[in-house]
Amino acid sequence: MLYKKLGKPILFRMDPEKAHHLTIDGLSAVVSFPGGKQLLKSMYGVPNSPLLAQQLWGIQFANPIGLAAGLDKNAKAVKGFSQLGFGFMEVGTITPKPQPGNELPRLFRLPEDKALINRMGFNNVGTEVMAKNLMKTGKRDIPVAINIGKNKTTPNEQAEEDYRACIRELYTYGDFFVVNISSPNTPDLRNLQHGSDLKRLLDAVTTEMQLQQKKNGHSGKPVLVKIAPDLTDEELELTVQTIKIHSGISGIIATNTTLSRQGLVHPNREQAGGLSGKPLTQRTTEVIRRVYQLTEGKLPIIGSGGIFTAQDAYDKIRAGASLVEVYTGFIYEGPGMLASLNKGLQDLLRRDGYTHISEAIGADHH
Repeated sequence: MLYKKLGKPILFRMDPEKAHHLTIDGLSAVVSFPGGKQLLKSMYGVPNSPLLAQQLWGIQFANPIGLAAGLDKNAKAVKGFSQLGFGFMEVGTITPKPQPGNELPRLFRLPEDKALINRMGFNNVGTEVMAKNLMKTGKRDIPVAINIGKNKTTPNEQAEEDYRACIRELYTYGDFFVVNISSPNTPDLRNLQHGSDLKRLLDAVTTEMQLQQKKNGHSGKPVLVKIAPDLTDEELELTVQTIKIHSGISGIIATNTTLSRQGLVHPNREQAGGLSGKPLTQRTTEVIRRVYQLTEGKLPIIGSGGIFTAQDAYDKIRAGASLVEVYTGFIYEGPGMLASLNKGLQDLLRRDGYTHISEAIGADHH
């Protein structure tokens, strides 16, 4: 209630990117005070439920709701976000070298559509500073995934070098890694989702992961690939086929933002960039369903796109997602949404006679 009555009206009067920075800086400041972590936890924390807890890739997730990449691009507020009731979070997208991203303004709200359009262009501090930020975070309360990309100036032919550099610099800090080849805001990036480019990139990424694993005496960390919602069925099939035969890839995130503007009413629909939020709800669920079919349910899926209610999340889980992520919904609904998603999911699972979330994953296919 506090967010909806007080926080949101103030933030939504501000420029979206300024509001974004204020939120990140605010969260990071609160937890630096003695008792700040406890305060956030007491206000927003979500009680753990055995119904929702699961282990994937050897990692323990207290609940299936994560924070998607793009909100905490530089891993500045991991401690703060960890107290709000998330089951995990993604930081990034990070690139080897710092980059300013695209020109301002580059983030737009579409309140009537419950959507956002962004053309940030991977603005970030680079791997070196992110490593410092994650080191400062210390022991973490939830699993953290690092979303990696390529610098804008790096040609696609050399893209794999950027992904390898990110893994090299950040391997010890991530619980798992996400290869972002689907942002619409870096020129030609989406071409890496196809054919020999994708195969070459995945080969490079898994080779680097194995090198780091040996070097760090670690049993290995999962790598997921994040795909676009705009792939045609044929493209999706080919992309998933390439990912599937690649033994080094542990899962798929479906999906990134869309270039589609179908059904939008807000004037900001004219803005270039990736659209996120409510308009994606149905499309991402369809992509999840298809990916689950193509992988025969053998490759865990994280569903991301247009989750505002527990039903939205549950639909994605039944379509085949093991975990889900929020971003735009979180901006519109505020941190209180995590408690209602968790409670709502438990109610829906019980209603359908399930004793654990794992029984509902992909239930629509059975």
